[in-house]
Amino acid sequence: MPPDVKEEKIYPLGYEPEITPESTDPNVRNQLIDFILKSGPTEVVDTDLFAVMAKRRSTRKFLDKPVETAKVDKIIAAADTAPTAGNYQGFEIFYVKSPEKKKQLIEACNNQPYVNAPVVLVFCKNPSRVKFDFPEYILKKFAIQDATLAAGYSQLAAQALGLSSIWIGMFDEQKVMDVIGTDLVPSSVLCIGYPKQTKFPKPRRNLKDLVHVTW
Repeated sequence: MPPDVKEEKIYPLGYEPEITPESTDPNVRNQLIDFILKSGPTEVVDTDLFAVMAKRRSTRKFLDKPVETAKVDKIIAAADTAPTAGNYQGFEIFYVKSPEKKKQLIEACNNQPYVNAPVVLVFCKNPSRVKFDFPEYILKKFAIQDATLAAGYSQLAAQALGLSSIWIGMFDEQKVMDVIGTDLVPSSVLCIGYPKQTKFPKPRRNLKDLVHVTW
């Protein structure tokens, strides 16, 4: 690379994937995500997508055990593979590492104590990334859909890696924004870690109450 060309910063301050491809190309985003998804860790509990879906449970009690960086990498990479409107990726992820900020998030999330989990990801809407020529309310709708799908993909990835999670949707938006230092509105807070116990499936609706056929 010529000395007068600055290499683009591709890692956020305070977070760098454990394993990265050997490349001097500053625009390695796509190959980086693909590299992370195909690399370790070798400890993958489930590769059967339908088994992962069936076993996923909301967990409110986590072990006091750190989540390996390689697993966090995969969870974040999985979020980035989610479909988005126009492929504009109208969302951002805030990875909360500070114990003090996690405590502040508990208060911002209606005093739900499990927000102090080993891994806390705040998914925020960013409609400014969605470059369609539509009214603002449509762009905001796309952004919340993008952020929601991304968080869902992360949940499934966590389950596949032997972790568990809980989706937090009840919070004071402004307080969460103040804690993580952004003007982007949060759509969900995802808390992830090793579960203290394995939960059994809860009953679901009958199929006739779920599906409505329209001719």
